[in-house]
Amino acid sequence: MSASVAGALSSSPPAAGGAPLVSLTSISKTFSNGTVALRDLSLDIGERQFVSLLGPSGCGKSTVLRIIAGLGDPTAGTVTWPASADRAASRHQREIGFVFQEPTLMPWATAFNNVWLPLRLRGVAKTTARDQVMEALQMVGLEKFAEAYPRELSGGMKMRVSIARALITRPKLLLMDEPFAALDEITRFKLNDDLLHLWETFGWTVVFVTHSVFESVYLSNRIVVMAARPGRIFADLAVDAPYPRDESFRMSETYNDFCRQASGALHAAMEASAP
Repeated sequence: MSASVAGALSSSPPAAGGAPLVSLTSISKTFSNGTVALRDLSLDIGERQFVSLLGPSGCGKSTVLRIIAGLGDPTAGTVTWPASADRAASRHQREIGFVFQEPTLMPWATAFNNVWLPLRLRGVAKTTARDQVMEALQMVGLEKFAEAYPRELSGGMKMRVSIARALITRPKLLLMDEPFAALDEITRFKLNDDLLHLWETFGWTVVFVTHSVFESVYLSNRIVVMAARPGRIFADLAVDAPYPRDESFRMSETYNDFCRQASGALHAAMEASAP
């Protein structure tokens, strides 16, 4: 193994500052068809961290997100919220925003009504929610498209609506499952920049699933590299580069060095995943 990869594998994630926001302890997940998606995975996510889960297809990245969100139960292990042990788990799940790979918008509803949906499900009237919905749309630069329907929006704009919908409940933890994978490179770069601006402004914790080494390094202060068969953590890499990040960071030697380290760790994880 090269020195750069060894450095990646031995790096420590940034200090979270006190108790983690959420802890996964000895998590395993076996599906009904016998597929072992995760085995004995333990992971602490610190407050205000931007954590990318990077790994080959089938290594359980999306399964980790769904377990954190309460959308699926582990076969073994526990999910705990140590920083706020006095509050019920259901409360924590209400503090989670989830952005899927596809925008999953209601085609018959305007951008406004799509963003309003989580509040509507909580019984919040449209008139009461108006200011909050418009603020969420403004966060993603779509306040002028509140009455537009999904068919009238580009792919990037649809994803912005999906992000606004995830933000409408003011989540403490934002889970993102390859949200920009289907977008062209220019749109993807722009949304990466916008996401970082929102993260720095509002201080969320973000867990971001991606297949892209370049995207993970640009966005994250921590990259968790996963291996498959079974899904497990292979490396935990700290991206110790300052924010804000912009095009000059993408062109820097520092960025290239981190990309080489992350790429080396990913290739080693893929070799470990091979049958």
